Amino acid sequence: MSDLDGRDIICLSHLRWDWVWQRPQHVMSRLARGRRVYFIEEPVVGDASGAPSETPRFPEWRSRLEGDVRVYQPFFPDGIAAFQGPRMDAALQYLLEDLVAQEQIEDPILWFYTPMMLPSTTGIRASLIVYDCMDELSKFRHAPPELPERERALLQRADIVFTGGYSLYRVKKDWHPNVHAFPSGVEAEHFAQALDPSLPLPPSTVGLPAPRIGYMGVIDERLDLKLLDQVARARPAWSLLMVGPTIKIEELELPRRPNICYFGKQPYADLPRFVKAFDVCMMPFALNEATRFISPTKTLEYMAAGRPIVSTPITDVVEPYGDVVFIVRDAQEFVHAVERALAETPAQRDRRLARYRDILARSSWDAIVERMYALMQRAAAQRAGQSAPAAAGGT
Repeated sequence: MSDLDGRDIICLSHLRWDWVWQRPQHVMSRLARGRRVYFIEEPVVGDASGAPSETPRFPEWRSRLEGDVRVYQPFFPDGIAAFQGPRMDAALQYLLEDLVAQEQIEDPILWFYTPMMLPSTTGIRASLIVYDCMDELSKFRHAPPELPERERALLQRADIVFTGGYSLYRVKKDWHPNVHAFPSGVEAEHFAQALDPSLPLPPSTVGLPAPRIGYMGVIDERLDLKLLDQVARARPAWSLLMVGPTIKIEELELPRRPNICYFGKQPYADLPRFVKAFDVCMMPFALNEATRFISPTKTLEYMAAGRPIVSTPITDVVEPYGDVVFIVRDAQEFVHAVERALAETPAQRDRRLARYRDILARSSWDAIVERMYALMQRAAAQRAGQSAPAAAGGT
């Protein structure tokens, strides 16, 4: 038994637990087996309408249990106008230290998905500090201007750094001596439900003309909406299915054609039914700063569902999967790739599925978290040999 076994985890995340089910939820739900995991979300604001009170009400926690994970939201009853900048950090620090005291959390593992919460952890004595860098957040639209500085501070404090792909690894390895690439994994058995003939399609997809070309994931500035529109215009008989929530872009920016269907956010449990409705899966990502370092989880999810995949040339798709994913650079290549996928022979399909199985066998979330934890134990042992655990912090 290592010093980390059973140690509580405080996870500080820029993503909400009930958002699209992805890396933080997969990792934390597994680490919560046999330990307490506190998943700290970014603040939620109350009704800030009307005249502000002379003394704004202080933020408080809203908490709930999601499986084995304890989800905590900092709730600002009067909005956050009175708690900007350092006051926001101080308010979150107070809440976190109160949580540690109330829950009798001793020397937790601090696990960061966002560097923005680093100053609020000052004073929390940590047994290990983990930075799981799943995206280059500073490149995303509306990123806080202080994010790069706080990430540099976190890289100085962290004991170990994980990255969501190899592109990010190549950048971060020069900033920290203990960086490890962990491209996102997959619950293959979940998405393999799409291969079950008895699984019903979502009613909203029944009757849509075939072929159906589908995407599932967040719809934001990372998607090439112009490409999507061009494909829809070039092949009006095709149905383009877009499954996922729209954020950080206006609804008016979305291409609107009779053969493009938007289904909005769907429960994780229902995604196999949607992907079963796809004849071909697509990843029409734009090539911009926001996509430069992404490693799309959906690549493996599409593979587990057994569907052909067409993608724009995202580095962390091309390098590991370019032999089995159709890589395209424009609408014309996209259309031709889909047509080739639809014309696949049984022998070609068998070879593709065999390659999928080989990839998926090495990509389960259980195996990824197990390898992460082994590296964490090694880092904890090295830290213990150097000095006593220190408090997290930095600005």
